[in-house]
Amino acid sequence: MAGTGAGYDLSVTTFSPDGRVFQVEYAGKAVENSGTTLAICCKDGVVFAAEKFLLSKMLVPGTAKRIFPVHRRAGMSIAGMVADARQIVSRARSEATQYQNAYCEEVPPELLAERLGLFMHAYTLYWSVRPFGCAVLLGCVDEESKKPDLFCIEPNGMVYKYTATAEGKGKQAAKTEIEKVLANNPELTCEQALVHVAKIIHKVHDEKDKDFELEISWISPASNYQAGTGSEHEVTS
Repeated sequence: MAGTGAGYDLSVTTFSPDGRVFQVEYAGKAVENSGTTLAICCKDGVVFAAEKFLLSKMLVPGTAKRIFPVHRRAGMSIAGMVADARQIVSRARSEATQYQNAYCEEVPPELLAERLGLFMHAYTLYWSVRPFGCAVLLGCVDEESKKPDLFCIEPNGMVYKYTATAEGKGKQAAKTEIEKVLANNPELTCEQALVHVAKIIHKVHDEKDKDFELEISWISPASNYQAGTGSEHEVTS
């Protein structure tokens, strides 16, 4: 059998002789080929930004969102296959609702991130399913301390906690730019970050790609620390 996997990529339960699981790597490649998304933990909240390629000139602005609210103080931006990512968003909302019903308080950010990681990892264990072709950035703000948290959950189910990070096609360039911004502005606020994240998305956009729509959302004092209440859309060539 020809090809990269040489027959070892037919099932997610099959390891190659050098210990690789090709279907999980293919899922990661789907994330790398999608529009860039990033998130930054600021002094007073979390800011999300996403680059959405315009598939058609007749597409209504704001369609096919890549940033979603999870619960009142948590949001999520996605990179990769949107259809797969919407399932993760639905699972996150379900986990948050179940925890709220059981304990009468919002689910801790670390617990929500770990549960989503376990859910995504489960889809790398059975031959009858395939890995999710998406990565998600989960941002939360603590109700009492107002402390922001940011987690990245990858297709293999690994969960990492960041101050700021990016996923998608331009993630390396975006991470470099974010590091420069945070180095020069350690006390960055969400209002100040809006300008920087917009510039970063424009800078990392590949001119060979289609026009894109910039989507920005935040959880900050301006939104009363609630997710999904503030967003901007800008169509850019």
